[in-house]
Amino acid sequence: MLSDEQVWWRANPESNSIGNLCLHLAGNARQWILSGLGGEMDARARQREFDERAMIERSELLFTLRETVEDVDTLLARFDHERCLEQLEIQGSKVTALAAIFHVTEHFSMHTGQIILLTKMLSQRDLGFYDFSTGTPVRTWLEQSSE
Repeated sequence: MLSDEQVWWRANPESNSIGNLCLHLAGNARQWILSGLGGEMDARARQREFDERAMIERSELLFTLRETVEDVDTLLARFDHERCLEQLEIQGSKVTALAAIFHVTEHFSMHTGQIILLTKMLSQRDLGFYDFSTGTPVRTWLEQSSE
């Protein structure tokens, strides 16, 4: 629903754009889950996620983020729950596998809230995640996510 320009808009130099947040979410999930739990090489350059100013197209950002989430989902679906208390070192911190999973979940949630707020501000629209017309909330976000 936003243009490429809106995706890269920032309130001030200290704030992140939606584009930066998408890059950051993908980088964080890859580092903590795919590298930390899955053993993939950690090639993350975290600061670049925030420093990016090139207007990467929305479709490319969404592809990258969706691909990352699919890779994380695949890894977690086959993750051995016996490893949940295994100690790992991720991003310089010693954490359990379970703590890494919770970190990414919480981190994704926080930045998703920022993206939703920015989208509402820039589009000046209710995003309509739920239809309340029947008196019972019905999810509409599943249908919207395939658009």
